[in-house]
Amino acid sequence: MATKRENILIVEPDEKSKQLLLELLRSAGYDVSPAPSQEDGFTIVQNGGVDLFLLSADLSNLQCCNALAEIKGLAATATTRVILLTRGGGIERARGLDLGADDVLSPPWEPAELLARVRVQLRDKHAYEQLQEKTRIAAEGQEIAHTAFQALAVTEKMTRDATTLDRALKIGVGSLIFVAVIIAGIFLLYSRRADKETKRAYSVIAQLEHGVRRQEDLMAETRKMRADMQQTDAALQKEQLQRQAEELKQKISSGDSSDVAGLRKQLEETTGRLKRVVSESDAAEGVIRSYAPSVCLLHVSVAFNDKNSGKRLRYGGINPDGEPLKDSDGNPVYTLEGRAPEVRADFFGTGFVVGDGKILTNHHVAQPWWKNDELSSAVQQGLEPTIAEMSAYFPDAPAAISVGISQISEEADLSLLHGDLSSLKRPILKLDSRKEAAVSGQSVISLGYATGISAILARAGEEAVDDIVKVSGGDPTKITGELLRRKLIRPLVTQGHIGDVLVDKIVYDAQTTSGGSGGPLINRDGQVIGVTFAVVKGFGGSNFGVPIRYAQPLLKP
Repeated sequence: MATKRENILIVEPDEKSKQLLLELLRSAGYDVSPAPSQEDGFTIVQNGGVDLFLLSADLSNLQCCNALAEIKGLAATATTRVILLTRGGGIERARGLDLGADDVLSPPWEPAELLARVRVQLRDKHAYEQLQEKTRIAAEGQEIAHTAFQALAVTEKMTRDATTLDRALKIGVGSLIFVAVIIAGIFLLYSRRADKETKRAYSVIAQLEHGVRRQEDLMAETRKMRADMQQTDAALQKEQLQRQAEELKQKISSGDSSDVAGLRKQLEETTGRLKRVVSESDAAEGVIRSYAPSVCLLHVSVAFNDKNSGKRLRYGGINPDGEPLKDSDGNPVYTLEGRAPEVRADFFGTGFVVGDGKILTNHHVAQPWWKNDELSSAVQQGLEPTIAEMSAYFPDAPAAISVGISQISEEADLSLLHGDLSSLKRPILKLDSRKEAAVSGQSVISLGYATGISAILARAGEEAVDDIVKVSGGDPTKITGELLRRKLIRPLVTQGHIGDVLVDKIVYDAQTTSGGSGGPLINRDGQVIGVTFAVVKGFGGSNFGVPIRYAQPLLKP
């Protein structure tokens, strides 16, 4: 059910200040309207329907003082909160409070502070109205009960009994009202304490939130990623071996070295390694052509709810540049009120097609807060992460596919997703769940979207990246949409060898990094033997895959 938007009326003679107030309050999701004059403003408030009256006034004006005192005394406007903006000093602020203003603020005022004061007044207004409603219901109940007892008092004895019961009922209802007031007080105290705990949680979210990124930061990250990827290009190993073989041949033909036999042995080993690399590369090409279209980039957008109220965490407001309002320390201002944009954290991973409408990935990709220490601390502070959106982006697909969680493995870091893939017609990857499918020393191919959108941007041209970042404004969803539209989404392919095979994991050295989680690990026969689940920071090192047999329970009908 939609929540009623709060109605705020502004009286501000200075046109520039009035426009600033209108933009600030509307960006926080309130219904805001200006009054043409002070007299018009008082008239509108007296007619009712105004939740908060933001009045800029000079208290030396006797008529203004009388009007302010009058509207706070009217029953129709008793719940209307008044924030007075005065250019006077402490004496005038005190006078404003004496006249009935609920809060007084002097310039220069900070946008974040003003919004916070508005939220406090509206919260107090709602609490007061709820208490009034409870009191009204209790009074109505008392009146109905009294009337019923009077109607039953046909005889003197019945009247006497009814009077006695009526007195007892009054005492009971009075006690009920007293208990309701106590409960309301406890609730307000608990709410204030919950607000403090939530603010502590917000500091954690500030470190995790990736939804709004500066364009220059994204460009710098892309350039760095491009340099890193050039050092890990699959053709680099082949190039190095060819260069090494040529150098050995030159040394042998020159006859300068006394250890010709040793050089010949090195040349033989290098040539053998080169042939093996070329052979494995040729064998992998067919697998890549067949399976790469079935490997998707997964974008999971996580929002945060307050555990006590269930309300969604939002920004305190957005400035004219489209960036969140910040406090005096430079941190974004968060709130559970208003209609400003939600606070979201964006995560990327990999998935691949394993059946009709079925995508296999990791548990920690489908639910990024699972075994995530940073997000766990947010949960402990009173925030509950939830999936706001989850989309799959396939190479050369016309649009993103909305997906959801179907099952989560109880044994391993695996999750099965579901979505409508009927329009794509992508091949289903073949799985080999036999224990002997993974053998130490065997060559493997890893497909995935290591580092998420950063690696995809790094493979695009500098001009294309600059254009995408400007069009998207750094928003991850818009960036991914642009990459899909330009047909730039395709998995990164790396080759390596199995180092060790354990009961619950496959250790291999095909280079990957974060974002590659959930990608398929394919053997030389073109069959999936594992799912990447743990990677080292940065490209290289030993990586780990979940043996594909752990996915079999998820794939059963």
